[in-house]
Amino acid sequence: MNDNVKAGKRRYNAPLRAAQAADRRHAILGAARHLFVVRGYAATTVAEIAADAGVSVDTVYASIGRKPVLLRELVETALSGTDQAVPAREREYVRAIGEASGAEDKIAIYVDALVAIQQRLAPIFLALREAASTDSSCARIWSEIGERRAANMREFAADLRGTGQLREDLSDDDVADVIWSMNATEYWVLLVGERNWTVERFRDWLVDAWIRLFLRDPTRPRDGAHPNGAAR
Repeated sequence: MNDNVKAGKRRYNAPLRAAQAADRRHAILGAARHLFVVRGYAATTVAEIAADAGVSVDTVYASIGRKPVLLRELVETALSGTDQAVPAREREYVRAIGEASGAEDKIAIYVDALVAIQQRLAPIFLALREAASTDSSCARIWSEIGERRAANMREFAADLRGTGQLREDLSDDDVADVIWSMNATEYWVLLVGERNWTVERFRDWLVDAWIRLFLRDPTRPRDGAHPNGAAR
């Protein structure tokens, strides 16, 4: 076989290999998510993840990594909504927030994204919280993600400040800390999971609450919300 034919076969096979690798990664992440959520992180082995995904243990390690790396990837992909981690500043909703001119629009865009993320993230984030209580690697991941969230919220608060609409008696750190606490999975689980709020009610409540809490002259009531902050 001449060199031109060999090169052609390599070019032909490269997209196929990439697609196969993506399929394996998707299967592994799906298996890990299911087992971590249903059985728990500590009770799940890599061998069980591999068997559920239909691959070998070595393939799990080569494609993604060990259990803590798998758990981190599940959190990152839940945040991005894809099979790959996407830095916050490259996410579509973050760009949309930056392009919006008014604080109310920025808040609404962020909350719309948040409720979509929590529906993917909440089960695996609770699994991470549980794992962090017994596994040092997971504890580091938990801490790192919490600090990253806090830093991102300080940037969001500064962006809101740039509209000139924030209350002057609140610092950016005040605003960031309140958003950090109310965008947490635990807050979502309390209202949607335990109090049976609908996604729509949670969304309307959070938009209305943040506008009332942070803005100097908020528009009241918000569309879809009663003056008392409860959704219709």
